Amino acid sequence: QVQLVESGGGLVQPGGSLRLSCAASGFTFSWYIMSWYRQAPGKERVLVAAITHTGGAANYAHSVRGRFTISRDNAKNTVFLQMNSLKPEDTAVYYCSAGLASLNRLYDVLGDSYDYWGQGTQVTVSS
Repeated sequence: QVQLVESGGGLVQPGGSLRLSCAASGFTFSWYIMSWYRQAPGKERVLVAAITHTGGAANYAHSVRGRFTISRDNAKNTVFLQMNSLKPEDTAVYYCSAGLASLNRLYDVLGDSYDYWGQGTQVTVSS
């Protein structure tokens, strides 16, 4: 049974940091591109960051570039999203997703090509 379990969300003040984790099970993690998407209230779900199956390359949404870092630990079947300098506009539900390794998935803005999804974790940036 495939599972993607996100953790690390919460309430943080503007300028603060959070680190999201996503623990994967039920599939061969090292074969999959892993990504983080987010969905803000009233908006569609969009790509935040994606990382190749080896961790050798990543893609970021323009709005988070330089502030967020995606990484993965294939030995622990876990992907991370380090979020620094958080802004109120980063408030959203953040979803972890997995798709078999194919470079086009690094640039899939809406996530239509992904195979598996987590339940999401809420991130709220507010003073």
